[in-house]
Amino acid sequence: MTTKSAAAAARATVYGYPRQGRNRELKKAVEGYWKGRVTAEALRATAAELRRTNWLQLADAGIDEVPTGDFSYYDHVLDTTVMVGAIPERHRAAVAGDALDGYFAMARGTQEVAPLEMTKWFDTNYHYLVPELGPDSAFTADSAKQVGELKEALALGLTARPVLVGPVTYLLLAKPAPGMPADFEPLTLLDRLLPVYAEVLADLRAAGAEWVQLDEPALVQDRTPAELNAAERAYRDLGGLADRPKLLVASYFDRLGEALPMLAKAPVDGLAMDFTGAAAANLDALASAGGLPGKRLVAGVVNGRNVWVNDLAASLSTLGTLLGLADRVDVSASCSLLHVPLDTAAERDIEPQVLRWLAFARQKSAEVVTLARGLARGTDAIAADLAANRADLASRADSPVTHDPAVRARASAVAETDGRRSPSYAERAAAQRAHLGLPLLPTTTIGSFPQTGDLRAARADLRAGRIDTADYEERIKAEIQEVISFQEKTGIDVLVHGEPERNDMVQYFAERLTGYLATQHGWVQSYGTRYVRPPILAGDISRPEPMTVRWTSYAQSLTEKPVKGMLTGPVTMLAWSFVRDDQPLADTAHQVALALRDEVHDLEAAGTSVIQVDEPALRETLPLRSADRAGYLDWATEAFRLTTSGVRPDTQIHTHMCYAEFGDIVQAIDDLDADVISLEAARSRMQVAHELAAHGYPREAGPGVWDIHSPRVPSTDEAAELLRTGLKAIPAERLWVNPDCGLKTRAWPETRASLEHLVTAARTIRDELSRS
Repeated sequence: MTTKSAAAAARATVYGYPRQGRNRELKKAVEGYWKGRVTAEALRATAAELRRTNWLQLADAGIDEVPTGDFSYYDHVLDTTVMVGAIPERHRAAVAGDALDGYFAMARGTQEVAPLEMTKWFDTNYHYLVPELGPDSAFTADSAKQVGELKEALALGLTARPVLVGPVTYLLLAKPAPGMPADFEPLTLLDRLLPVYAEVLADLRAAGAEWVQLDEPALVQDRTPAELNAAERAYRDLGGLADRPKLLVASYFDRLGEALPMLAKAPVDGLAMDFTGAAAANLDALASAGGLPGKRLVAGVVNGRNVWVNDLAASLSTLGTLLGLADRVDVSASCSLLHVPLDTAAERDIEPQVLRWLAFARQKSAEVVTLARGLARGTDAIAADLAANRADLASRADSPVTHDPAVRARASAVAETDGRRSPSYAERAAAQRAHLGLPLLPTTTIGSFPQTGDLRAARADLRAGRIDTADYEERIKAEIQEVISFQEKTGIDVLVHGEPERNDMVQYFAERLTGYLATQHGWVQSYGTRYVRPPILAGDISRPEPMTVRWTSYAQSLTEKPVKGMLTGPVTMLAWSFVRDDQPLADTAHQVALALRDEVHDLEAAGTSVIQVDEPALRETLPLRSADRAGYLDWATEAFRLTTSGVRPDTQIHTHMCYAEFGDIVQAIDDLDADVISLEAARSRMQVAHELAAHGYPREAGPGVWDIHSPRVPSTDEAAELLRTGLKAIPAERLWVNPDCGLKTRAWPETRASLEHLVTAARTIRDELSRS
């Protein structure tokens, strides 16, 4: 049973919703605009219709208060940069000339102007555009987007709540602009930024907003007293405004910790908090802080980052406990639903009983509504929902899909020595130099080459039965031949086969491992118009047969130069999947590592001398709180070593990481014991090379000299200058030359030109070194 006040308070809401549309209409419209096939007016019309569809779906499901402002053409942090007028100097002319083209120039760059740096949004696989600020940065309010979208929702007769990135998180995510002192702290601009937020809030209030949500996920990380004091001042000032809507400060992804008492006392009207996973600790902390008397609590009890059905009974119990801790308790997902696919109803290839274990954005919204109804009206009102939910949870727990005794027995038998390479790195390096015979500053690429329309069409033709397997494989062979021929003519030293047969670096392997489920329409935004379909890790993992040996061996048969075998590492296989939540992540990682270990050994046996095991997600998955990191890094690095150990000393093991802050994990990078690591470095101007040097990293490294997430082609001089910067930190005998990341998203013309410049730059620096 619930009280009358609970019935009045319990409403359903969400923080955000997938942007792309059922058939990725936004991606198609934006990319069409870039290519000149879609007008600006048509793009805006598509976006408006997607927003309308989303809001009406949410309202029809029973969501009482829909979010606005979370929709974006590219990235919501970039939208915030526009909202506060923090346009970098190099982009101001483009923005002044055409706001939409200037917006995309900041995101993607042009041939003349570099884009903003891009990195991961906390510990997710979503990428945001990093604000660039300096001591002279000025802010001006531009609330047109936020006000316009609010008015659209209100015109539909909906209760709407604008969602903004909070001022403290915005500044904590920012970096010093190019040319600014490296020790400049953007948070020192807070007093300059707050009046701009005050103006935006006033505009939203005037447009009809009763509540505005200010997202402050940065406050779930470890924060210094000075940072917490800044947050306290920010919400004292914003809360004290006379002309403002009610303020809801939202946090998610982890526990608030030391920020909770400060926010509880701040003159704001409500808090939105995560109560899933590690953030479940927020419940006890909230009670210890004395609750939120007189305030609204939006309780995130439905996991917004994973795809498993909610345990409704457990969530209802949490909500019941929270009732006494706030004036009003509303129900939500733990974070924006941006991080999950749109709708399970689109899936036709997953067995119906297994499909009932899954909840995408639409299903999660329904769970939120069910829980709000149960909280307001009592369990009898949702008795049928609770019974169906119990049956679904039991079905998953008892299913043979989730448990394989042979896999568990093998994992239990792993010894500590199985995760150690011998001999030492110095001895291995000497053996590899003798075996491979590479020049100083060897050149290579990260793995993938452009996925052309012809390749995508061939995969579609195969799925549709328009061609048979033999025809498809001939097309793959022809693509590999072209990629190998181009690399040889260009003068690249360590080649790749280009991965034409792979749809995605995680999905490709997931489809060949037991225990994974693949979706057909489970698209999730990674950055901009780049969407991925994360596979679902549902059960115990094993490798029935080799996955990459055939095509790697075929490529090697075409050249005398070494061809890298390319695998995705165990941590990334977890991070870029929806992982099972019924066992520790470490156990799942070890199962994946053992499956990949078999592939590494088969590649070596087939004559592959260089094997790259990519771990771009190692930093991304780092827990947000430092107290939780040592345990994670222990099992994560152990899983990598388990994958790569057992090979001969002259087999060179590479790894790759991109688009993350690497300084926090340099010791873990060292602990991987890979022979060579390639890393993103072009946008950050070789920052990671200096971080490796400061650590005393003893192995070989390739900090990238070509930013592949921009269409611009770097000149030979630009690449050479980056190499000179890298040489200040990494000795020439340990420096590799490569792009930042794989080339899947690039077109062939820019790929050819950029790699030719990269190879020429390497030769230029070799000549300089030979003369010095």
